[in-house]
Amino acid sequence: QGKPAILVWGAEHITIHDVADGRVLWSCAGFNPDANKLWPSIATPVIVGDKIVIAYGRNDRGVPRLHGPLAGDEVAITFVGHATFLIQIDGLAILTDPIWSERAGPLNRVGPKRVRKPGVALEALPKIDLVLLSHNHYDHLDKATLKALRHAFDPAICFAAGDMRLIRPFGFRDMRELDWWDETHFDGMKITFTPAQHSSARSVHDRHKSVWGGYMIESRGRRIYFCGDSGYAPHFTDIRARLGAPDIALIPIGAYEPRWFMHPQHMNPDEAVTAHSLLGSRTSLAIHHSTIQLTDEPIDAPLAALQDALAQHSVDPARFLVPDAGETLDIA
Repeated sequence: QGKPAILVWGAEHITIHDVADGRVLWSCAGFNPDANKLWPSIATPVIVGDKIVIAYGRNDRGVPRLHGPLAGDEVAITFVGHATFLIQIDGLAILTDPIWSERAGPLNRVGPKRVRKPGVALEALPKIDLVLLSHNHYDHLDKATLKALRHAFDPAICFAAGDMRLIRPFGFRDMRELDWWDETHFDGMKITFTPAQHSSARSVHDRHKSVWGGYMIESRGRRIYFCGDSGYAPHFTDIRARLGAPDIALIPIGAYEPRWFMHPQHMNPDEAVTAHSLLGSRTSLAIHHSTIQLTDEPIDAPLAALQDALAQHSVDPARFLVPDAGETLDIA
């Protein structure tokens, strides 16, 4: 039922108790733990007498699955936090806008602070083949994280035209600077840098000196669209017309208040649902929420507003998902 429970694992039996009142929800006598690999160890066991007590939730949301095999038509997508996703497709691992730092700002010492830790530890990542950067704002282009990824994996990296000055010093072996509608190919995938309505700057001296955008990944007839940051604008219709409707779209829903100020920069959940429809996305995932407090709305407000918007637009919630930090979705 998705409720927290206590798993009591004895030598020859197993019982599950409700955390709230201790009542037995399920039991099994003659249980052989060596022959029944049913329960993952997702919490630290505590030994109580001759029993092992484990706090266990039947719903595995928030549990990353980074190394499991995928069927030929499956894509595994793990929400790390904010706009950072791990996309695993056709044997490749791709990171979008990676940020593991505690703050989004200069030298990681000032600027908005994370309210939730990354859903996946940096050292737990599989080998990363490719990094996609949408633009150079501090919550999307994090130098400390890029330095760590460069030393750990030396992946290829795609980034917006005008940001070579920021990327070159890291010494990535494969650097690809892209403008809107530019295409590049990587290990059988076609990657297109798509337009967005946003901005760029690292300081008051370089505003709009580089572009900003998103990415369409195409591999073996499947399309994955990563929006990056964007306000609502007609470019979603243009992307579908030029590149086709995505099978999976990663669409931002947060950092939108006050509207008079944020409207050109960030969509609210209602606009995100409209973008989902304009793109013709088969399945969309919510990004850019619940991680860093950037604007006036409460940190979890976008999640409730998204459910209201889906109902208002008569969109099945199963077509616009909200993964927990650390949760892996396997999408066929």
